[in-house]
Amino acid sequence: MRATVHVFLKPGVLDVQGKAVEQALHGLGWGGVEHVRVGRTIEFDLAAKDQAAAEAEVKAMCDKLLANTVIESYRVEVA
Repeated sequence: MRATVHVFLKPGVLDVQGKAVEQALHGLGWGGVEHVRVGRTIEFDLAAKDQAAAEAEVKAMCDKLLANTVIESYRVEVA
């Protein structure tokens, strides 16, 4: 199975990288861009047959390693 994890800073956490991208876009002429948030995507193959078990396993990976759950949230897709 193929797993995709999308990790973003939680609302209210200052996104310095997102702010830098927003300012760069303004500097390039896209002044209507606001509230830019930058995240990351992690993709990997998972040796699992059951969809529910695979999702639970990926969520455990996120909680232990892939996301800092104090300041980040994540979304899991398994196909």
